[in-house]
Formats: sequence, structure tokens, C-alpha cells
Amino acid sequence: MANANLNISVIPTRMLKESEAASYTGLPAKHFKNICPVQPVQMRPGTNLWDKRDLDKWIDAMKEGAEMATQDAILGKL
Repeated sequence: MANANLNISVIPTRMLKESEAASYTGLPAKHFKNICPVQPVQMRPGTNLWDKRDLDKWIDAMKEGAEMATQDAILGKL
């Protein structure tokens, strides 16, 4: 049997549609806009896209807040 090479290149997408952004954050699409404070970028009239970097910053900020709350709870018990 002959060997075949398949070259596939994938270009990562930075800007996401609403459903993609919801999926990226792990939120249900029907709740995404109500929960997520990240504002979309209007690339052209009627086309709103969310920047992955902004979504990452929001998620990281929530994680830092959770870590601080946990640290405060631990210190409060000392």
C-alpha cells in the first residue's frame, strides 16, 4: 500500500461569533450575553464578534477573584 502525506494547516480564529464565544467560555448560548460582560466588536454593521483575548482576561479575572476569596477565607480561619 502506498503512503500518502496530508498537510493540513489550521489558522486559529481570534474573533468569535456569539455562539462560538459562548462555547469557548463554556456558557450556554442562551445565557451568554446576559452573563458575559465582555463587549463585542462590531466588525461591520450587524456583525458583532467577541475577541478571545478579552474573554480570556474576563475568565482570568474571575479566577483571581475566586483565589482571593479562598485566601481570605483561609486567613479568616487562622
